[in-house]
Amino acid sequence: MAAGGAKFADGDILFARITPCLQNGKISQAVLVTGSLGFGSTEFFVFRGKDNQVDQSFLYYLSLTPAITEPAKNSMVGASGRQRAAISSISELVITLPQYDEQQRIGELLTQYDDLIETNHRRIALLEESARLLYREWFVKLRFPGHELVKVADGVPEGWSRKTLADLATLNYGKALKAGDRKEGDVPVYGSSGIVGYHNVSLINSPCIIIGRKGNVGSVFFSHVPCFGIDTVYYVNAEQTSCYLMLLLQTMNFISSDAAVPGLNRNYAYGLPVIIPDETTATAFEELLSPVFEQINTLENANKKAAEARDALLPKLMSGQLAV
Repeated sequence: MAAGGAKFADGDILFARITPCLQNGKISQAVLVTGSLGFGSTEFFVFRGKDNQVDQSFLYYLSLTPAITEPAKNSMVGASGRQRAAISSISELVITLPQYDEQQRIGELLTQYDDLIETNHRRIALLEESARLLYREWFVKLRFPGHELVKVADGVPEGWSRKTLADLATLNYGKALKAGDRKEGDVPVYGSSGIVGYHNVSLINSPCIIIGRKGNVGSVFFSHVPCFGIDTVYYVNAEQTSCYLMLLLQTMNFISSDAAVPGLNRNYAYGLPVIIPDETTATAFEELLSPVFEQINTLENANKKAAEARDALLPKLMSGQLAV
């Protein structure tokens, strides 16, 4: 292993050493073109197993366990908010390892779960892109079904209307919920960066749309299940949520140049112009996109179950409690 600032190659483990990255589990395995090198900052360690003694995939999953992360966390020193782990907290550890061939089997088994998750992420990205392209085709280029027969005046098709966001949706405030106040449960907790944890009680019924208010201003997320939006977000309730509104919000610029402090001002957002389609077009769009959103939900659920299965296996495999 090497201290931060070292070169790293394909398959090497990058282990964050600074707070809060280490506490948040920022540990990854480098994927590079074979033979090429990357160059690290001083804020992470680089782990590389000895040839024919430590399998790299096994080492990656071992680095995720408390046997490695806890000594690193306990060694952190420095100014508040900028503490760093000491390399000696890991390099001096004494760890009993299984035989090399068993390490390979363990690494291969756990990698299968991550490969499935990554494949599903790519499928989700393709579905999301197809939804955005269809939205653009219908509501930006105005090539919706039957558009050839519809007159357009001042950029608005006949039967459609020019309104403001306030006419489409109410932006409700989230509620403060510190990490220490959350109870064990399966209700996703949303901040402006997406899911930031879980709780046992929901604030918002599903489906709903989450919009970043502070931090990641203007970020937009769709929740298929009841969830909890904290005080850095707005949310649109189930009655007003639609595929059209979700995709519309993703195209909007919520950053006001007049704001002294970065954040999403609700009155500013309410005044943003929108074009609302006629009921026939809106209904047709929902009928086309609803199955796409449902498929995304199915893939997200599959990923959640795969991650839970992997995380349940990890400590048992690493401790030798379960053989491969």
